[in-house]
Amino acid sequence: MKGKGIALLCLLPFALFYLAFQIAPLLWVAVNSFWSQVNEAWGWDNYHDILTSPFYLQAMRNSLDIAFWSSVYGLLIALIGGYSLHQIGSGRLHRFFMSFTNMTSNFAGVPLAFAFVILLGLNGSLTLLMRKYGLMDGFKLFSRDGMVVVYTWFQIPLGILLLYPAFDGLKKEWQESAALLGASRWRYWLHIGLPILSPALIGTFVILLANALGAYATIYALTTGNFNVVPVRIAGLVSGDISLDPNMGSALAMLLVLLMAIITVIHQLMLRRGRH
Repeated sequence: MKGKGIALLCLLPFALFYLAFQIAPLLWVAVNSFWSQVNEAWGWDNYHDILTSPFYLQAMRNSLDIAFWSSVYGLLIALIGGYSLHQIGSGRLHRFFMSFTNMTSNFAGVPLAFAFVILLGLNGSLTLLMRKYGLMDGFKLFSRDGMVVVYTWFQIPLGILLLYPAFDGLKKEWQESAALLGASRWRYWLHIGLPILSPALIGTFVILLANALGAYATIYALTTGNFNVVPVRIAGLVSGDISLDPNMGSALAMLLVLLMAIITVIHQLMLRRGRH
């Protein structure tokens, strides 16, 4: 009992930190989202305005579209990358790729936007080279497809780091046994490998989706706030010079929190069904 008391006492600073910087701001945003700055009254006016506004609904659709497809592409590439990294085994090459993945997982925001402008901007080096050979006609970095490419880039390292430990759950004997019974490599992955990895795949997908939905610095640096997504709209409402309305921004932020809560609940339900 004495050891547990000391342990709880040591956790107290972390609990206070969590309450001060996670729970308290969330409660503040939730409460203020019900105050309408236009009508100067408490109620659901902010939520009604958001859910009936084509502009805000477009921002939600754009955010979900980019987040979903970048998470799908990032997950598929991370699955192949994580498996390849696991097959390499321990060694100098393995340590190099793990260090590189850790480093690139933090490469986002303004530096990433600047790198993509240099490579794939209107006069980027890769753009000019590929345009010369007719390989990239019609592609624009500052369009929806360009945003998906940029988001997918910073999703891949995070996906690899999250998926890599899951491959330890796959035993070599299972693949050898499947081969002895006449199963091809594709059939092994379809009936054994992927079902075992499915909890990790679903969990990684949810984290990647949350990561993309909340991304702000990269898309703002690329488009200077001209691409209509939820984080950019929240920033404009909170710190904008023209459309300053922090309470509306709070309501938009709470809808984003609600969306992520629904996705997380669906994830948990799918995991429970998978266990049963």
